[in-house]
Amino acid sequence: MKLPLQSLWMMWENVFDLITRFRSKSVLRYGICKLVVRQHHGKRIACQDGHGIQAGDWVGELHLDNRQVMSLSRTFGADRAGLKTVRMLRDAMKQISKELDSNSDLLEVRAITGITLLHRGIIHGIGFEQHPIASRWQQRFYAAYLRLLLRILHPEGKERVQYSSEKLAPLMLVISKQSLKERFALRDHDLQEARHNRRKKEAIS
Repeated sequence: MKLPLQSLWMMWENVFDLITRFRSKSVLRYGICKLVVRQHHGKRIACQDGHGIQAGDWVGELHLDNRQVMSLSRTFGADRAGLKTVRMLRDAMKQISKELDSNSDLLEVRAITGITLLHRGIIHGIGFEQHPIASRWQQRFYAAYLRLLLRILHPEGKERVQYSSEKLAPLMLVISKQSLKERFALRDHDLQEARHNRRKKEAIS
């Protein structure tokens, strides 16, 4: 039963992608992610590093490529697919951080945002802040939409929605442009230093 539903969902996503292109400045692809560059609408969002997002500011709205997520789930099973998705998401965020000052479509972007139910596994190691969704009707809409998506695409989605619905509350994830750049610049520096120290130890031994 899930296969026909998944096929229908992918057809809907193709239509949604076309609509999104008309409503945004651009849509960029980074591995398992689609980054929709659009203007922020709604209340001001204050980031923990002191930067803020005002209505009208440009943001990169992050979306997972559900076709790839579904393929991973079919190939590796739910648990391994989840780990691979998080790893691929981190790789995508690293690519985005490197292009923030070089890609003309991203020069005015002030933050990367996203809305998800599965924030506990996604935010670890990336630096996203969690912000509540201010609008009550948007909370209800995203909860219904994302739970339906989870039921259709996730191998254990029906069970997770039935038995963990109180934990599946939609949240907005936000990381400012500056925080994203600093996080991955620091990570690259630490990696280079670790490689340098390893070479020194090998040379001594």
